[in-house]
Amino acid sequence: MSRFDTIVRGGMVATSAAVVRCDIGIREGRIAALADSLEGADRVIDAEGRTVTPGGVDSHCHIDQPSRNGSVCADDFLTGTRSALAGGTTTVIPFALQFKGQSLREAVNEYRGRADNRAMTDYAIHMIVVDPNEHVLGQEMPGLIRDGYTSFKIYMTYDGLMLNDREILDVLALARRERAFVMVHAENGDCISWLTDRLEQSGKIAPKYHAHSRPRPVEREGTHRAITLAELLDVPILLVHVSARDVVDEIHRARARGLKLFAETCPQYLFLTEDDLDKPGFEGAKCVCSPPPRDKANQQVIWDGLRNGTFDVFSSDHAPTRFEGLGGKKMHGENASFRWIPNGVPGLETRMPLLFSEGVGKNVIGLEKFVELTATTPAKLYGLYPQKGTIAVGCDADIVIWDDSREVTISNDLLHHNVDYTPYEGMSITGWPAITLSRGEVVWADGEIRAEPGRGEFLPCGFPESAVPLGRPVAQI
Repeated sequence: MSRFDTIVRGGMVATSAAVVRCDIGIREGRIAALADSLEGADRVIDAEGRTVTPGGVDSHCHIDQPSRNGSVCADDFLTGTRSALAGGTTTVIPFALQFKGQSLREAVNEYRGRADNRAMTDYAIHMIVVDPNEHVLGQEMPGLIRDGYTSFKIYMTYDGLMLNDREILDVLALARRERAFVMVHAENGDCISWLTDRLEQSGKIAPKYHAHSRPRPVEREGTHRAITLAELLDVPILLVHVSARDVVDEIHRARARGLKLFAETCPQYLFLTEDDLDKPGFEGAKCVCSPPPRDKANQQVIWDGLRNGTFDVFSSDHAPTRFEGLGGKKMHGENASFRWIPNGVPGLETRMPLLFSEGVGKNVIGLEKFVELTATTPAKLYGLYPQKGTIAVGCDADIVIWDDSREVTISNDLLHHNVDYTPYEGMSITGWPAITLSRGEVVWADGEIRAEPGRGEFLPCGFPESAVPLGRPVAQI
């Protein structure tokens, strides 16, 4: 009998702490040994001269998410996780969305069923709470948290999703009591609604005006208010998809006061600008997302934040709405107001290659920081570490072997999602996943998906340290 099922030989193995040349021995889906030289395996994968990183953990992506506005999520768990594997991501954490008046438990169970027999990656699930009534807060959420759904997202904008400040406080108080982790979409919904009405009244309805309806102060105010409410109750929160220098300033001020605050950004804020919303015709609709991309100077602020620790997580915020067809970006026609363009851009497959090429490859960030942002910290924040997010003995053998020097021109034909465009079309990058392993199984190699639908496993999340309050004085209640 062989000592190992697989040996990954001779690669430069990166974790968030170090980069070393070593062999990786895999047995029964887990990493069994790390050493200068290992022998005795049924299969040897040659990684000599290549970078080896943990499989990515994309902790903010929308897959097969239902809606009530007519838009359609183009990726189900089959196409979404297929795309993830091709881009080096082996764990995804999408969202179970509760509708107004719906049982949260019902929403989670229904969503979990969507993944059965389809997911190729392992997956956990966040909850989206839009109706925090007494039953949801008192019974459903505590039970779901104990069942491994230990994180949830709340919105400060979007009709049908946004919570008012009182509801936010109720949810934060529940999170503090149950040690759950809260993600916040921080924009001022009333300001956006007011600005949208005024823009439409002036005939300014083209896709580019989406950015005008959500200027930086709107994100800044929402962020300041979210931080204030969290501070009131001593509850750690994570700010999702931070786009603006104003928000970076708010984060720094909060941390300077000693608050426990986490932040995430996404590829669209590094590689797109507001000018992309002003492409000819209706093409700008392909880049409509919220918050919107900002200007070139703001891009540098986001890059700086990745390097200096402002951002803890680099997620895709994959929102796969097609451009053509029913439920797509054109669902209300090319002359419709920006108000009716479905929000979001696809990015599950391109998330890691973009940052590997333009971050690591151009010496903007180190390889250790790359691993930290794309795998280790998201696994820690959401209670999946050390099973996921690192390369160490005892961990799941989720591994990416990179073709460091491969030059790629991104095109939608190259990708494996079910969306008919990519906002990064024509961008030239260097570096692409050559081989992806998930729990020791080769699931991507030689440009082909080798995983079977349904092989992905549900991951109950533990109680993360990120959710533990600091013990600061709180409002007397």
